[in-house]
Parts: sequence; structure tokens; C-alpha cells
Amino acid sequence: MSAPSQAVVIEGPGAHRLVPHEPAAPAAGEALVRVHASGICGSDREVYQGNRPEGYVRYPLTPGHEWSGTVEAVGAGVPRGLVGRKVVGEGFRNCQVCDRCHAGETTLCTAGYEETGFTQPGAMAGTLTLPARLLHVLPDDADLTAAALLEPAACIAAAALKADARPGERVAVVGTGTLGMFAVQFLRAGSPSELLVVGTRPDREELSRTFGATDFRTRDQELPDDFDVVIETAGSATAATTAASLLRRGGRLVLTGIPAAGAEGLDPTDLVVRQLEVHTVFGAPPQAWAHTVRVFGAGLLDPLPLVTHELPLDEFAHAIELVGSGDPKVGKVLLRP
Repeated sequence: MSAPSQAVVIEGPGAHRLVPHEPAAPAAGEALVRVHASGICGSDREVYQGNRPEGYVRYPLTPGHEWSGTVEAVGAGVPRGLVGRKVVGEGFRNCQVCDRCHAGETTLCTAGYEETGFTQPGAMAGTLTLPARLLHVLPDDADLTAAALLEPAACIAAAALKADARPGERVAVVGTGTLGMFAVQFLRAGSPSELLVVGTRPDREELSRTFGATDFRTRDQELPDDFDVVIETAGSATAATTAASLLRRGGRLVLTGIPAAGAEGLDPTDLVVRQLEVHTVFGAPPQAWAHTVRVFGAGLLDPLPLVTHELPLDEFAHAIELVGSGDPKVGKVLLRP
């Protein structure tokens, strides 16, 4: 085992400390991963502020559900060949035996919600011990800093798979944050005839086009209404309404953002009359993870330009402030043990 390191522990809303961290030896079926980097997203900010819905967090907690690392040790029953391999891992600790798990819909596990970094210890520590079945092995030459963003990418992969965009279709993304930029890359890989990005920040146009967008508009500009597929990533009721308005009759909409409590929803009359096909995504099942790792390994997914800050664990509070600052210069923030 490696020497003791440190871990972030959130004691409760607004209270955290840095504590000594001793790696947990992997039990049967588990793997011990040396963490390379852990990303911070809005969900981590919710945990710190106490805004996470009841039942979806358990204090005290070491956060960190977006991560990458290298397998350092494995428990009984786990192939020894995993040791030394670069990996990322699924967060949902599904039961594997209910109907939804057998159907591959592990994020809908009927045994109840358990997730790394929310109800189980996360990756804002020197190491992370978790069931080895949740690991996805990366190519040996993978950039682990880029790979730390594959968890949000996997959530968008789930959206892209549900959208089922076919080559030549007209596709759009609403939202220009990390999830939006991943959505652009996944949709671009499917060879659309057009790829429109709609957001509120004109400064995101250049990056959107770099990732494959053929058109960029802000929400206050004139928008089309005849697209085949739209993925919404912005997490507001307004964004969901805008996304639906972009679709042709019979078009396909996938919602991934989570608006604040009490937000107004889509107009059901509009959905029915235009026969829109609506899907939603919360987390990423194994199929989406495998798809993400394949696309990343093939060089079709480039997370690195989204990273703007890499900080040590002892700057956790500052990192949380950065994520919620609204500063356009702040993209993805990573913590490095």
C-alpha cells in the first residue's frame, strides 16, 4: 500500500475539512485505484451547500464522482491484469439482480440509490476503493487529466444513444457548458447535415465550432423550428422550452439538465399535437460508459480544452466557489490529490 495521503470530507452543508486518508484494502470483487484527478460539477456544489435532494446524499462524505486513475491493487476474484491499468468508473452502485439491472438500466435500480461521491466515499482523496465491475479500462496512452471528464461525457453519451441521430439528420444542442460541448462532439461523430448550438454566451461560439458545430445562435436570436434531434444540457425550464421549439413535428428531444425545484415544465399540448418524442437522462448506464470509452479511445472525444483549473485538494472550498462563480473564464475545475 502507498503512504497515507489526504481526503476532503464534507461534514454537512457548508462544513468541510481535510483529513488524513488511509487507502482501504480491496475486499473480494473490489479494486483500489490511485486517483489522478477528480472533477467538480454542480452536483458537488449542491452537496456542499446542502441543496441535494433528500435521499441523494449521505453525510459525512468524501465527494468526487468524476474521476480517473490507475489500479493499484485488486481483491480476491478480480483479474490481476487490472493492476497498473488506467481506468475510469461508473458511479451507480446497482444491485445487479433486479429487473432494471438485468435490462442494463442500472441507473434505475429498484434496490435504491447508491452512488460514489454522494452516498459512498468518492474520489476527492488519494485513493478510491470500489467494486471492480464498475471499472472501464482505458488505452495505455490515455491522458488521465482528460479522462477525469468521462463521467459527464458518459451522461451525454446516454443522451446521444437515446436521441439515435442518424447520418444526415439536422441536430441541435441547447446549452454551452461542459455537457453541451460533449453533446456537440457526440452528435458530430454521427455525421449530421447540420449541427446547431444554442446558448446564452456568445463567447462559446468559437469552442462550439471547434468541436463541430456548423451554426451558433444565442437564445434571443431567431431560431429554426425544423430540426430532427435536440439534446438539452442547460438545466433550466427555459432551455427545455427552447429545445422543444427547435424540433420539427415528430422530432426527438432528450433532456439532461435538472432545473431548480418548482420550474415550469413543457407544454403537454404542444408535445402531443406535434407528436414529439421526449427522453430524459439521469446518470449513465454501462452501455453509455462503454460507448464513451470507445469514442474517447478513438480520438473522437476531446475533453481537455474544457479544463481551465487544476487545484490541490486543500483548495476544495476555492474550487467550489469557482464552479458557482458564473465567470466565463471558468470551465471544468479538477482537484489533484
